[in-house]
Amino acid sequence: MESTDIEKLKYPIGKYERPQVITRETIDRWIGEIEEFPSILRKQVSGLTEKQLSLHYRPGGWMVRQVIHHLADSHMNSLTRFKLSLTEENPVIKPYKENLWAELPDGKEADINISLLMLEGIHKRWAYLLGRMKPEQFERAYIHPERKSPQKLDGVLGLYAWHCNHHLAHIKQALEKGK
Repeated sequence: MESTDIEKLKYPIGKYERPQVITRETIDRWIGEIEEFPSILRKQVSGLTEKQLSLHYRPGGWMVRQVIHHLADSHMNSLTRFKLSLTEENPVIKPYKENLWAELPDGKEADINISLLMLEGIHKRWAYLLGRMKPEQFERAYIHPERKSPQKLDGVLGLYAWHCNHHLAHIKQALEKGK
């Protein structure tokens, strides 16, 4: 398989690109995507068989089950990062080894409903917070040790709206491949 094919499988909707200008309308759209994602995901994965949950979206990629559990892990961390950024001045966040988390028993074997329930709660809480943030609060930032510059919350919000759609596309890709 050529590297361009692998890139398309890795990034079926393309890589996230932070817009130069982020308007209130853009922020509101992203908040809506965050709010709606758990129900969209639940509809997509409702009734999947164990065989379907074990499908991989690309060679060397995660199983559908791992993608679902990763979403809960990632979005739980993101909500925490938002809250840290809103209550501390440029906090340095702790990265986590998502590939190793995906290999733990709860990532490889657990019932997906555990993570679907987590996502419903996390996203309700997250959307509630996001919808009540003042414009200047979206300018707040955190420091990610692997990045060179502060990560402003407006762009981070866009990244996580993209992240929802990115992994939803992975799940669709795996299910289509498994037909």
